Amino acid sequence: MAEKKISILKAFKTIIWPRRNLVFIGLILIVISNASSFVGPISLKYFMDDVIPNKNLKMLQILVGLVAFSILIQAITSFLLTKILSVQAQYLISELRAQVQKKVLSLPIRFFDNTKSGALVSRIMTDVEGVRNLIGTGLVQLVGGTLTAIGALIYLLYISPSMTLFTFVPLSIFALIALKAFKIIRPIFRNRGKINADVTGRLTETLGGIRVIKGFNAEDQEHKVFEAGVYELFQNVKKSLTATAFMTSSSTFLLGVATTGIMGIGGYNIMFNNLTIGDFLSFTFVLGLMIAPIVQMSNIGSQLTEALAGLDRTEELMNLAPEANEKDRTIKLETIKGVVEFDDVSFAYEEDKEVLHNISFKVNSGQVVALVGSSGSGKSTIAGLSATFLTPQSGTITIDGVDLSKVNLQSYRRNLGVVLQDEFLFEGTIRENIQFPRPNASEEELQQAVKAAYVNEFTDRFDKGLDTLIGERGVKLSGGQRQRIAIARAVLANPKILILDEATSNLDTESEALIQKSLATLTEGRTTFVIAHRLSTIRKADQILVIENGRIAEQGTHDELIAKEGRYYNLFTYQARI
Repeated sequence: MAEKKISILKAFKTIIWPRRNLVFIGLILIVISNASSFVGPISLKYFMDDVIPNKNLKMLQILVGLVAFSILIQAITSFLLTKILSVQAQYLISELRAQVQKKVLSLPIRFFDNTKSGALVSRIMTDVEGVRNLIGTGLVQLVGGTLTAIGALIYLLYISPSMTLFTFVPLSIFALIALKAFKIIRPIFRNRGKINADVTGRLTETLGGIRVIKGFNAEDQEHKVFEAGVYELFQNVKKSLTATAFMTSSSTFLLGVATTGIMGIGGYNIMFNNLTIGDFLSFTFVLGLMIAPIVQMSNIGSQLTEALAGLDRTEELMNLAPEANEKDRTIKLETIKGVVEFDDVSFAYEEDKEVLHNISFKVNSGQVVALVGSSGSGKSTIAGLSATFLTPQSGTITIDGVDLSKVNLQSYRRNLGVVLQDEFLFEGTIRENIQFPRPNASEEELQQAVKAAYVNEFTDRFDKGLDTLIGERGVKLSGGQRQRIAIARAVLANPKILILDEATSNLDTESEALIQKSLATLTEGRTTFVIAHRLSTIRKADQILVIENGRIAEQGTHDELIAKEGRYYNLFTYQARI
């Protein structure tokens, strides 16, 4: 499939045109600045041909005053350009980053399963940076420089048509070289964004898994992986630098040819009185004004190419289908009872590789349903479907009789609480992590959640209590302590539907006893899905589903399934012996 590229026209319509007033002001400023830059070269003609030969002191004062004023104008316009356009460009970058981050958060869980978080960080933070060259001074300088070059061309033709036409040959060759180079450079810049994202992603993983790396003495191995990544990045940068250097050296050579020719033609015309010394000097300096934007083109063109390559990658993200199609999900749930029903539900992570086959069961309001079975049987997939993290390929899941695929996700997830096996905690304090679902909860509600999950059992021993900093992902806490904070968070959220994925798997015997008490409080009156390997923890479940190879092998209460002496009986008695 061909890579989709964002066009100059689309970039103009979506980024430049909405800010046309600022860009227009920038163009006016740069035209004024460039127009004032003509004062010095043009005044040279009068300085050499009239002031010095005639010793005209009054004209000398006027020329000096005009040149000084033009320099002041250039300084003021340069400041205003930076103030208006560069600041606006940085604001646009922050705005785009926020838009891309919002879009990324709207994408389905499946997208994150297949994408490195570090790579996404790079795409959000780095890919949009080049846009400063579209709304900043880069594009304006290119347009303003072009207008300046046209003005300079008219003046040069007025002074000497022959010298002006001679310069066109090398300049035309350079223009062709530049256009060819930009076609080569854009894919290089586009690929650089991908490489940079991959390298950043790996580095993020390395830093996040530092304990595993050190535990397996794998520092050298990780260093080699990272070194290979940065070397690939270097090779990419080298390609773009080579292309840019070729343009720069070409411009130097071709402009050198033009300068040499002008020296010969100009000298000949001066000797035969067809050109004054003032005209020649003025021509030479104004030629510099015409050539400057052409030389700048290699730099500005590279910047604009980089900006468009970054926007290509940003556009890819922005065009991805969001998790929820708002046109389909029109039903907003105000309050729910919590009756969940799976009707002939099948699901596949990859096409033609179903992991769930025709699953059907019903959980009434306030009931606890336990999902048991071997690893990879489909338990977590059922939980993911119940949480709307996944969408079934066929069949329907209903909440209180309403098709879940038609329900607004926010209205459903307001009633949802999740406690995962490897619970994620944010860097910050214990208090901030518990309050995460309800930042404005009262102190009384917070303390109730803390006591319900027995968090106070260990925070009372900390000098700062709930305001203790826990480090990135809670590394300063034990597995049991992290799990209790996660349960307190779920208690505070006060969900109607609760999903417990191996909620007691990381706990020692003492912690598990405490958690079992808090879970009894947490699950009371809530529809609860429990995934558990420790079958002793689910004996009181209202119904137990034994999942094997993506199908419900057995279904019933603990006593019913023990009496059947089937798969559940085997699992339970095996664990009991252990």
